Amino acid sequence: MKVCFIMYQGNMYSGGQGVYLYYLTRELARMGHEVHVLAGPPYPTLAEGVIGHNLVTHSYWSFHHEKEDFLFNRNPLTHFHPVNFYEFVSTRIALSSLLLTFSVRAWVKLGELSREHRFDIVHDNQTLSYGTWLMEASGFPVVATIHHPLTIDLQNALRQAGSLYEKARRILWSPWVMQAVVARRMKKTIVVSETSRKAVLEAFNLDPSRMHVVHNGIDTDTFRPLPDIERQEGLILYVGNSEDRNKGARYLLDALHLLQNDKRDFHLAFVDHKKENLKLAPRLVQKYGLSSRVHFTGRVSTEQLVKLYNQAMIVVSPSLYEGFGLPAAEAMSCGAPVIATTGGAFPEIIDHARTGWLVEPGSAQALADAICKLSDDEGLRERLGTVGRESILERFNWRKAAEETLVVYEELLAARKK
Repeated sequence: MKVCFIMYQGNMYSGGQGVYLYYLTRELARMGHEVHVLAGPPYPTLAEGVIGHNLVTHSYWSFHHEKEDFLFNRNPLTHFHPVNFYEFVSTRIALSSLLLTFSVRAWVKLGELSREHRFDIVHDNQTLSYGTWLMEASGFPVVATIHHPLTIDLQNALRQAGSLYEKARRILWSPWVMQAVVARRMKKTIVVSETSRKAVLEAFNLDPSRMHVVHNGIDTDTFRPLPDIERQEGLILYVGNSEDRNKGARYLLDALHLLQNDKRDFHLAFVDHKKENLKLAPRLVQKYGLSSRVHFTGRVSTEQLVKLYNQAMIVVSPSLYEGFGLPAAEAMSCGAPVIATTGGAFPEIIDHARTGWLVEPGSAQALADAICKLSDDEGLRERLGTVGRESILERFNWRKAAEETLVVYEELLAARKK
């Protein structure tokens, strides 16, 4: 089978969607399928055998992620072409514009590639934009993965907005109308958890018969316990995009503020973008006087991340909502004790008090209490880590995800033949 994936930001540091792209395309290629990826910046690193097609865009985020290429490796006059200039300006203020302009460019490129490649399936990874609709309308068999509806991100961002201006900016930024319109026109959609399925049904009013739950996998050979690495007393690890209000980073910092005068010696490592590229977390660290207790690692390699998971006394995923929750599952696969919330799909991955510890979302006090409980009970931490690893091995792997995804492809192709 010949498959073309569409991903507006393909790098694994773009979030769980980038991780999903890497591992699912890798497994499909290993199974003998020809896999292509059409991606925007930051461009993905692809597994051996996966064919990449990097789209040149003129968005603000293209400038943000690829400054040298944007400024010095292009004819500067191209930036002032009306379409390119509109793309740059509009994508500074609206995610909907980023998705729209990328998806239309991807549609054009897909048409060019199809002269040489007859793709059996086009697989859209959360773009859900009008360009995706054009692919469907042009006759391409399109499957769309919806990790979770971005309406949830909007709700959580509005919940934390401190002013009317901030609320207006968040509403303008979100593509909540476009994604709902396009999702309803997809013949087949994949969601990554039962929780995500229910949220998508409610948010987009989709036909349940067109939806299929295919859980994400974990690369358990890479994310594994390292016997030569010792856990560091007091080290708390956060992995994620703290600028995404949905990830709940502020509540973790609020919890550390509550514990600031505690006799326990906590230290928080933020695996995120560079500190100078962040706004929310550094501001709260300064406000609470936590500079000596919080360290920003910047981006790290997969090998470094595995080492950090093995060094951490506790890994905390304080998200208000997760369609799956890859960092928590990766940490569990490394044998780390995990504190997460009951927001979204975490209860599908974590069995409270058996494979991890769950607290209510949006509560700094609940996080602080859980951190204290686990830090005081080494035996509990060891049990959670051991049983958590076993549960990941039993339930989540990428080969199974690829096989179940192929079933969805085959159902769509069979329906089109009829």
